[in-house]
Amino acid sequence: MKETTRETATDEYFLSYENLEIHELMLGDEARTGAYRDAILQNEALFRDRTVMDIGCGTGILSLFCAKAGAKRVFAVEASNVANLAEEIVSENDFGEIIEVFHGKVEDFKLPEGVEGVDIIVSEWMGFYLVHESMLESYLFARDNFLKKDGLMFPDTASIYTAPCQLPQMFEVWEEFSGVRMASFGQRLRAQKSIKPEIMQLHPSQLLHSGELLAWIDLKTVTREDVDDISETFLMLAQDYGNFQGVCIWFECTFPSVGDNLPITLSTSPRAEATHWKQTVIVLPDTSILTVEPNEAMAYELSIKRNPSSARGYTLQLDQIDADEVDHPIPCDCILTKCIVLKTHLKRLEGGEAEIEVDEENGESDNEEVSPSK
Repeated sequence: MKETTRETATDEYFLSYENLEIHELMLGDEARTGAYRDAILQNEALFRDRTVMDIGCGTGILSLFCAKAGAKRVFAVEASNVANLAEEIVSENDFGEIIEVFHGKVEDFKLPEGVEGVDIIVSEWMGFYLVHESMLESYLFARDNFLKKDGLMFPDTASIYTAPCQLPQMFEVWEEFSGVRMASFGQRLRAQKSIKPEIMQLHPSQLLHSGELLAWIDLKTVTREDVDDISETFLMLAQDYGNFQGVCIWFECTFPSVGDNLPITLSTSPRAEATHWKQTVIVLPDTSILTVEPNEAMAYELSIKRNPSSARGYTLQLDQIDADEVDHPIPCDCILTKCIVLKTHLKRLEGGEAEIEVDEENGESDNEEVSPSK
């Protein structure tokens, strides 16, 4: 058996990007391409006369946006042979004097003589659930080795979110399919899909909760080790009736802005414009499914950990937790008896305190001692 080393896995990763259908998919993703275009072109003041580095430039479209925004010089770095195509596209757009395409890994890049650093780094490095494929490492390498102290990163922050969800396309649809019951097929299909994460586009109505933050990442300061293990325990209350059948994961990235311009955010949420990343969904085994009602608590621990046996891979782990065994906020709006009782008790206490405060404003209080009449 051929051993897969970090080097061979990286080479295979870059080779996969020589398939132009992948670039067609990314270029046609208007939410993705539009976010970068707007973040760059609406903030021309940040790019004018600046030196820019584009990591993993692909066809060079981000480099072209930077040149259009007035960049003085752009280093477009691409490890795959698509670099040759990028050079053609740069020439086609008459930006050959501004954009220099470097065919190689950013880890092998050397700044030209006389260039002490770059003012801005741009890159579309994100993978499924943000960190899949580990392209973030190259982005951080460029930051640590080429970015000036006061330099900018596009994007400069990233967030990962999660929410419980229902998956009727994997459950109800097989109860009766074209007039035939296919429940046994659906059960085996779900068992197969629960082994690894699914990449799929959810409708907002499939979310049982608006979602909570798994991780917020400051790309100007984060280290590789910071994203080796991203884990959190969640307690969320169902916002409607439904079936807790899976856990949805998505991400957002935000770009710097200048003046009155609002920061541009690229979101892969089910509530945002669809992207080629879609959402990452962990399908629950049939034995773990819960039917929930509004304000019913759902609890789980979600971990995204770097896989030591896979150079560019992460392992996603989901552990469901009995909602009664985790700490609840005080007060809590869930329907557990203990939370209802505690919330009612607190309301009574607050009501009593409010009544005392009102009485004190009128010069009277239940706490005041009554002097005997003379």
